[in-house]
Amino acid sequence: MRVFVAGASGALGRPLLPQLRAAGHTVFGMTRREEAAEAIRAAGAEAVVCDVYDADALRGAVVAAKPDAVIHVLTALPQKFKPREDYLAATNRVRTEGTRNLIAAAQAAGAKRLLAESVAFFYEPTGGWVKDENAPLMSEPSGRFKAGAAALKDLEGQVLGAAGIEGLVLRLGWLYGAGTYYASDGTMAEETRRRRNPIVGAGTGTFSFLHVEDAAAAFVAALQRGGHGVYNVVDDEPARLSEWLPVYARALGAKPPRRVPAWLAGLLAGRDLARSALVLRGATNGKAKRELGWAPSHPSWRRGFADSLG
Repeated sequence: MRVFVAGASGALGRPLLPQLRAAGHTVFGMTRREEAAEAIRAAGAEAVVCDVYDADALRGAVVAAKPDAVIHVLTALPQKFKPREDYLAATNRVRTEGTRNLIAAAQAAGAKRLLAESVAFFYEPTGGWVKDENAPLMSEPSGRFKAGAAALKDLEGQVLGAAGIEGLVLRLGWLYGAGTYYASDGTMAEETRRRRNPIVGAGTGTFSFLHVEDAAAAFVAALQRGGHGVYNVVDDEPARLSEWLPVYARALGAKPPRRVPAWLAGLLAGRDLARSALVLRGATNGKAKRELGWAPSHPSWRRGFADSLG
């Protein structure tokens, strides 16, 4: 299969390219940075240097590749996570305007399948603590989460509503592993070592994690399995903040995390982020296992943290 990957030089794109090549696919990897092209070639893919916001150039690049499938793993998250800043703004634009341009290019190229990255932690924070794909997404988020939720809904609506192409949305859990915020050299690791990543209040917010290599494997599986729709791609063990954060700190060789009241966390990191530490919902992966034939090689963050950080 001929596969065009938009976002090939990102944290998810980097492990995705060699997995696609190992599965026998012909791969075209898009990046907007010329300096990233060599790494794409080294992974066995053909490098395409193009900006997703240049609609004409993007259309030409995708049409020239003649892909059977297009994979959209474009994000624009800052290298360092700074909760007091609007860290989602650039990615929100990618998920709206960038997605629109990429779908138009995929349609012009005659691609039959479109796979797009979303997230599995924007579910409405009511009811059960672990959600399947039928659960509603956040309806009334506030602060920067409002624009973030709107951008995700826009992306998913565009992909699932694209004419003439089968759209699949993979809602990923919190990524850890090389190149992510939770990597040993990532922002979350740095903050945890400095004891600036606390357990907020009772730490009831529930997280579903996913190793970045397992995320890549899900996209490879979804190229030929499953059908139009949404899939949660997460590990097998959703966990409360109060449960997983001490294990993460221990895997880093850091001191145990502090505990802070919600009001103090709101002053330090912002009210919306502090609230999420109390109400966040996890996700279940049953549908992805059944329909994509996928299962995480790191079924739990417990062992996954130790393997990736030790």
